[in-house]
Amino acid sequence: MNKVTRRQFTHSLAATALTGAISAPAIVGAASRSADKTKRLPIAFSTLGCPAWDWKKILDQASQHGFAALELRGILNEMDLPKSPQFTGAKLTESLKDLDALGIKISDLGASARLGEPDPTKRAAQLDEARRFIDLAHKLKSPYVRIFGGKLLKDQTMEDATKRIVAGFKELHEHAKGSNVTLLIESHDEFTTSESLLGILKGANLPTAQLLWDAHHTVVAGKEQPADTFKKLGKYTRHTHLKDSKPDGKDRRYVLTGAGEVPVKETVKVLATNGYRGYYCFEWEKRWHPEIEEPEIAFPHYAKVMREYLAEAGIKV
Repeated sequence: MNKVTRRQFTHSLAATALTGAISAPAIVGAASRSADKTKRLPIAFSTLGCPAWDWKKILDQASQHGFAALELRGILNEMDLPKSPQFTGAKLTESLKDLDALGIKISDLGASARLGEPDPTKRAAQLDEARRFIDLAHKLKSPYVRIFGGKLLKDQTMEDATKRIVAGFKELHEHAKGSNVTLLIESHDEFTTSESLLGILKGANLPTAQLLWDAHHTVVAGKEQPADTFKKLGKYTRHTHLKDSKPDGKDRRYVLTGAGEVPVKETVKVLATNGYRGYYCFEWEKRWHPEIEEPEIAFPHYAKVMREYLAEAGIKV
């Protein structure tokens, strides 16, 4: 997929903000919507999908379309969440009150820390990022922080990367103890097969080391069917990323849920019928792929389709 660089995105977002194109609607009807929170399905969306929305609009849209939770992956042009003004000082308390008023939870925080990093200096920075995100997750009452294994570097073997990731989990376990925060490794980069992930999860063997199942990656990159993946990794799965795509030349293009070739419906059925109790999170990668549909289209569409998928799987409100 053709990607926009983070620098290009930041510049374009800043330009948009200067023209006044980014709106900041107030949250309306908070009390009445809070009363409806028990009727929401266990669906969430990642803020990766709405890079031009401010905090108030994110919450308003989540509430309006029946999402029960949010996955925080950047707010506007700040990707390092512990540095976001929205979660600093008095603003943090205000943000918690905003969430509580609408009955919306934070499913997880999306850190970019790579535990497989071999360079000592870079590795220290990666572990520091994970620690800072754990601290923020604790303050936001979020149970999970997503991390990566990372891509294999030149001359690095899977065995070496796996050992480093396991060591990273064990080191971060000491920091996470008592915080009620669990680290989730995402099925991503070189680690998109059940076997590669089992090597890490079994090696770590820690309550603070579990899985974020990106079902798109295990199907498209890992070449696994949802039922087969869940059979091996289900007991570790605490959170999911769901998205659809179809071939686009030598690459793939993300498309609205149900319009592509990824078995999202089958994945939902596998999860729902096997006792999964986490959120079904929509990871719409608008920040990195500006050519795909706007969140104003993609998010309500996902909510509608997921209501149908979950109902067929026996989950209704």
